[in-house]
Amino acid sequence: MHLTDLLKARAYDLGQPYFTGMPHYPTHPPFLYSLTKRHGDIVYGDGNTSAADAIALGTHVGTHIDALSHFSCNGICFGGREVEHSYENGMAELGVDSVAPIVRRGVLLDIAGIEGVEVLPVDCEITTSQLDRALKTDIREGDVVLLRTGWAQFFPDARRYINNVAAPGPGIEGARWLSSRKIFAAGSDTVAFEKTPSPDMRVHGHLLVESGIHLIEVLNLEELARDGVFEFLFVAAPMNIRGATGAPIRPLAFPGTIS
Repeated sequence: MHLTDLLKARAYDLGQPYFTGMPHYPTHPPFLYSLTKRHGDIVYGDGNTSAADAIALGTHVGTHIDALSHFSCNGICFGGREVEHSYENGMAELGVDSVAPIVRRGVLLDIAGIEGVEVLPVDCEITTSQLDRALKTDIREGDVVLLRTGWAQFFPDARRYINNVAAPGPGIEGARWLSSRKIFAAGSDTVAFEKTPSPDMRVHGHLLVESGIHLIEVLNLEELARDGVFEFLFVAAPMNIRGATGAPIRPLAFPGTIS
């Protein structure tokens, strides 16, 4: 894709909106919002006023990326690094501040689409066969691969979307299918990427700890799938929070063939 093509391309917004009462994983803090100054509280002259707000949220709330320090196994993170962290300073290594702005080739695998359903059933474990059948283009080393389950359609209803943390997604075999392709990141439209409930979170462990592959969760892939966009330029940047295990992102997809 050339710069002139990029400037003409439509940007697909893959992020979900933030709002009071929005869905969030139960072990993470919710999103909180309030106006802190209303129009009319202070008048600057000539009738000019301003308003302002404040927000609070967990780093894994809404559309976000997992840093490689998000998971560990027996005290070890990716690359054999021993966990070193503090409440004050977060992670000593592999924090989200070490994730550079992402400008990479993206690939959509529309799993719900190949099954002819709007939304995958809650007990669906995405298989390697489904991943193979959903491929409309090749996957290259360093790509960002996104899996559509259709679950994004439930996002306006927090109870339906979280569903007691039960949702479709890949199991360990699907995770190994992804890691074998040496991708940069894998993402989905569910709150936990892998099929849940998952008591051991084995997919997270395999991708983050064993493979060094980031996870991107709570995506909105509905418009990409509707328009049949399976290859695109994926652009996103996590908030630069020193030592954090994850951060909100607002990903954009620019359709086109990436040479």
